[in-house]
Amino acid sequence: MPVLVILIVFAFSFYLFYKVKFYRTRKPMEKQWLSAKSSMALGVFVFLFGLNQLFLFHSTVSLVVGIIFMVVGLASSWAGYKAYKHYLPHAAKEAREG
Repeated sequence: MPVLVILIVFAFSFYLFYKVKFYRTRKPMEKQWLSAKSSMALGVFVFLFGLNQLFLFHSTVSLVVGIIFMVVGLASSWAGYKAYKHYLPHAAKEAREG
């Protein structure tokens, strides 16, 4: 599935983009906000990688590993989303004041 490969590359690119922005900023709340966004991107990457495993290989081990990756990816994305929603008002306030 070439569509999954393209989405995997985009998700990993967003992860790298947010990590670079995380290390370049000096504001603490913006750091946490960017960390949450990178966590969501990494979760999407891991989820899509697990989904891709299900389509590529048709063995029991691949099925188990793919499902584990998908669960871990969803959990990471969910935790990142919750952190994103928490830090967004703080980062906006910090940006207005600074």
